[in-house]
Amino acid sequence: MAISLSVVLMLGIILVVLMRGGSIKAGPAVVAVLFGFFLASTGMADDIQRFLDSIADTINSIQF
Repeated sequence: MAISLSVVLMLGIILVVLMRGGSIKAGPAVVAVLFGFFLASTGMADDIQRFLDSIADTINSIQF
């Protein structure tokens, strides 16, 4: 839960920065948000979540 909330927050910040920087306009940003919203309700959501969890676990296991 904490990882998915962090990812949502990070992606939201990136989207706002892109909009303010002029790299993406409000229309495509709304489409991106709606795409993510509807993608979360599909059968792919579990696979995407497992993939992101495995990436987070891999990064977490790196010893410096």
